[in-house]
Parts: sequence; structure tokens; C-alpha cells
Amino acid sequence: MEQLLESIDPGKVPAHVAIIMDGNGRWAKARGLDRSEGHVEGVNTVRRITEIASEIGVKCLTLYAFSTENWNRPQTEVDALMHLIGIAIERETPDLIKNNVRLTMIGDFGRMPEDARRRLQGCFDATAHCTGLVLNLALSYSGRWDIVEAARRLASEAASGSLSPADIDQVAFAARLSTAHLPAQDPDLLIRTGGDFRVSNFLLWEIAYSEIEVFDKFWPDFSKEDFVRAVAAFQKRERRYGMTSEQVGSSPSRDIQL
Repeated sequence: MEQLLESIDPGKVPAHVAIIMDGNGRWAKARGLDRSEGHVEGVNTVRRITEIASEIGVKCLTLYAFSTENWNRPQTEVDALMHLIGIAIERETPDLIKNNVRLTMIGDFGRMPEDARRRLQGCFDATAHCTGLVLNLALSYSGRWDIVEAARRLASEAASGSLSPADIDQVAFAARLSTAHLPAQDPDLLIRTGGDFRVSNFLLWEIAYSEIEVFDKFWPDFSKEDFVRAVAAFQKRERRYGMTSEQVGSSPSRDIQL
């Protein structure tokens, strides 16, 4: 692990890493366990990945915890997962504060069960003063839902006369997305566990130019070493944003504005 960490260039750490945490249920099934046991083990993975992300200097870590489509899963699994999320967040709050980690959320907060909402809000409030890593949970979230919500906000502002349709551009649209509050809105790196090569309706606007790393292993087996390997692979990529290598090389800044 030490050798892996030494290979990381502190000046090229991705500011925002997003993760599709896939495979909890399959991990449990492979071991003859109930799917809920996979979600419990997945929480332990969240803890260690949050720790290593903070350690190497990532500013924002967005975790896809529950999609709007996941509400269609068996009710018993949904109920168990909502209960686990609330309990786990409340339990982890003291450590988040200790490690200067601020918890935020994107998604349809009003759709969450009352108990989970209460526990989440308690952690949001308790960690609001933290200035280190932003741990951003995508709960009851989907990219298409967020894009539609942003369009509704823009339409409402235009209808009220507070915004001219001529002023609606990419910057204005991005400012109405639920990720607008993050220290780095667009993920530099998108990681998916579980082996599937799809984005599953996650941050559809924001990942337009994200680098992608896919791991065959299920989320409960994803390690700190795996995370560092993903960051190391990211640092070897040339991010061209539709330009040529020569253009990128002559740019005064790697943060190219689109």
C-alpha cells in the first residue's frame, strides 16, 4: 500500500470522484446470505473508501447509494436498506466530524422515509462546519430526474420573468442541478464496481468528460488499494476534452473550461 501511495502525484489527485457502488446483493447471494447482508458489508466499504479518499486529498466523493429506480425493488429490501442508511449515517457521524468530513446529499429528499430523513438531516447539520472532504450521497437520485428538475426550475424562472430564455446556457443549466453546491461539480473520475459497463442513470450531465474505471469485484470487496489504483490509472490518462494532444499540451491550465 505504501508503494501505491508513493506513486500518486499529489498535484494530480482528482478533485471529485464518483462511484457506482454495485454488487452488494450479488456479493451476498454468492455467499448464501440475504441481500441485506451485502448492504451491511457495503457500509464498511464506504467507511474505508471515505478514509482513503480523504487521505490522498480528494475534495468530493459522490456515492450512488440508491437510485429512483431502486424504489421498484422488493419492499422488504427497500425498507431494510432505508433503515440501514439511517442507522449507519447516525453511527458514523462522530467519526465524520473527527475526520473533518462534511455529509451532503443529492436526490429527492422528500421521498425518503421519515426516520431516514431525520437521521440524515441530523448528520448534515452536525457536519456542516467541516471543511475537509465532502461525502455526497446520491439517494433517491437519477440523472434524468435531476435534469428534469433543473429544466423545471429554469422554466419557472423564465415564466416569472426573472430569467430570459436567451440567458439559458450550459453554465445556467449546471447551476440548477443538485450538484451545484459541490466544491467540484463534475467528477474527474467515475468508478464502477460489479463489472458492468454502464452508467445506470448516474450524473448524466456531470460525467460528460469523466474518466472511467470499472472493477470486476463487488462493492463489499472493493479495497483502499483498489481506490488508489484507480486514481493512479486516472493520473496516466490524457484528458483532451475533444481537442488534440497538442492543444491540451499548450493549454496554460489542465482545468479546461467547456
